[in-house]
Amino acid sequence: MAALRKFTMFEMLARSLLIQGSWNYRTMQGAGVGFALIPVLKRLHRDDPDALARAVRRHVGFYNGHPYLSTVAIAALARMEGEEADAEEIDRFKRALVSPLGSLGDRLVWARWRPLTLLLAALLYLAGAAWWVAASAFLLLYNVVHLKLRVWGLRLGWREGRAVGRVLIGSPLRRLPDRLTIPLAAIAGGLLPLMALSVSQSNGLAPLPAVGSAVGLAAIGAWRPALAGRLAAFGILLFSLGFVILGQIAW
Repeated sequence: MAALRKFTMFEMLARSLLIQGSWNYRTMQGAGVGFALIPVLKRLHRDDPDALARAVRRHVGFYNGHPYLSTVAIAALARMEGEEADAEEIDRFKRALVSPLGSLGDRLVWARWRPLTLLLAALLYLAGAAWWVAASAFLLLYNVVHLKLRVWGLRLGWREGRAVGRVLIGSPLRRLPDRLTIPLAAIAGGLLPLMALSVSQSNGLAPLPAVGSAVGLAAIGAWRPALAGRLAAFGILLFSLGFVILGQIAW
């Protein structure tokens, strides 16, 4: 099939940002997939409005993968439409992608990259940066990878089409969550004692108990790296509550 125009690819990419805009319990992200495919479907069926309507209806059925990797499915489905795959094959293919894309996205983004960038921003703030600098750093760093994933998925899905599942199995991206585990645990381990020290100094408390608690949480995170993100979140919540409660008492 002929390559898509860059503008059409950009339209699909931009529309993929709204994939959850019509989320519902029946089709989940299905309406978003259909919406993202409209630029390609219009090109394929420009002279046949009825065929266009049927094609859109084909793609608004059930789909519930990871939103950032939705472009893999969207682009692969666009290619299959261009190759005139039948509706039953398209539906089977779309459903088959739900589990691998959902699992990969959850492990990579929700369980690794998002906690890692949040902890880096918190570390930056505790190091003395203004709050808006830390917040801007988080948004920039997080979304660089977020958008890169969407672009990568769009190119991969269009290039591989119905073979994209096989390519995903051997993708280096599948090993990336494991590689991010150690940096996540290390940053969490460094951040918690700093937060504990900051809380204790702000309230005139002896730093040893607070820092000791944080070191304990960090040690558990090092022992069980899979828990690092949850322990970091728990520690941040714990010390934030302590700061508020003790600050109110002191005031």
